[in-house]
Amino acid sequence: MSVYSMTGYASVQLNKPAAEGATESRSTTAQRLGLEIRSVNSRFLDLSFRLPDELRQFEPALRELITQHIKRGKVEVRAVADSAEGASLEPSGSALQRLLHLQDKVQTWLPGARDLSVSDVLRLASQERSSSPVTESSLMPLALQAVQALLSAREREGARLATMLQDHIQQLRALTKAAAPLIPQLVEQQRNRFLDRWKEAMALTDGATLPEAAQDRALTEAAAFAIRIDVAEELTRTASHLDEISRLISKGGDMGKRLDFLIQELHREANTMGSKSAALELTKISVDMKVLIEQMREQVQNIE
Repeated sequence: MSVYSMTGYASVQLNKPAAEGATESRSTTAQRLGLEIRSVNSRFLDLSFRLPDELRQFEPALRELITQHIKRGKVEVRAVADSAEGASLEPSGSALQRLLHLQDKVQTWLPGARDLSVSDVLRLASQERSSSPVTESSLMPLALQAVQALLSAREREGARLATMLQDHIQQLRALTKAAAPLIPQLVEQQRNRFLDRWKEAMALTDGATLPEAAQDRALTEAAAFAIRIDVAEELTRTASHLDEISRLISKGGDMGKRLDFLIQELHREANTMGSKSAALELTKISVDMKVLIEQMREQVQNIE
């Protein structure tokens, strides 16, 4: 399965010809039916519609269609339905005859009614041309096409995010590998430092050699220090989280919330490593890890 971003955009339109059997005046024009869908990241699926009055009746069907294909994101749907640009403005002969007949009929009943002006004729003919209603059979296939185009855009963006995440995972693994051998070195250095200090202290008191009890105390202090700075457990958990993130990305599908949780766990391990750090090298590694993890957090927030 693919990795899908929650960010995407799609726009489709259809020039809908007049229905079969329409009058000559209506056959000279077509209706432009267009749909635009855009989406950004959100914790849940949040749908909003901007539809003209003649299309509001189709909102439930559009909502159902979108929820079948999209699970998360703030999705905005915008639709237009109007006469196609460039349609002929010249009324047909049959349209003019019909308007003349209606004018004569009205004036028969209302002798004081004025004659139609040129602007009246053009306006009435234009309304008749654009009066063909949009049906569900014409709108829903176009809506499905728009949703599929949006999914394709989200898939392309998701593939880019997946590549970036895998690259960050490799960098974090390299940092984890670099941190692992530092701990035994730091423990041994501190152990020797404790022993040297105790030797100096005992030499200042009576010049005698270091008693066994004092040496044991120094070793105990060194052991306690080793426990405080030991980040082996944090490194193990970090490696485990990275493996799980990589597995989820390779598997694809709905994973955004789980990835977000794993990123929080990674950040916690990096913080703990920084707080236990007893050397500049380990501190630098912890900072570099937190920078990468924060970049991953921003990318994961856009994954469905």
